[in-house]
Amino acid sequence: MTARASDLDPAIARQLKRDGSGLFPAVAQQYDSGEVLMVGWMDDEALHRTLTTGRATYWSRSRAEYWVKGDTSGHVQWVRSVALDCDGDTVLVQVDQVGPACHTGTRTCFTGRELQVGGARPLQPPAVNPTPTPTSTPMSMPAVAPAPTTGAPR
Repeated sequence: MTARASDLDPAIARQLKRDGSGLFPAVAQQYDSGEVLMVGWMDDEALHRTLTTGRATYWSRSRAEYWVKGDTSGHVQWVRSVALDCDGDTVLVQVDQVGPACHTGTRTCFTGRELQVGGARPLQPPAVNPTPTPTSTPMSMPAVAPAPTTGAPR
């Protein structure tokens, strides 16, 4: 596939690692909660448009065209920040999501799609013992020797 023309800053473009189609994944995350909303694909021009318009813009692999999140559905992603990962092969797009992020109508593209881990049921975090035992003390409280009683010899 031939790279599409782009006005992306060359300094940013040099940092990107793309697949054979000139694309890289873009993880959309709700900026204030950290919730992962969806994963889309970008090329240099989609990233350029995202950075310059403040609206998340992706490359549709199935339709072979750019799409601005929310132009059709009204479920806009207002961009708060964009970061490259350490390898330059993925971008994190922190957004303020309006309405559902998923085309199925769910808040995220991962809602209700959890996979089982560790056998027949999802693994649960270990139970926490809320009452300290004589051999344990809370991490935030140092062990302190009891104070002497009034009038007792030291």
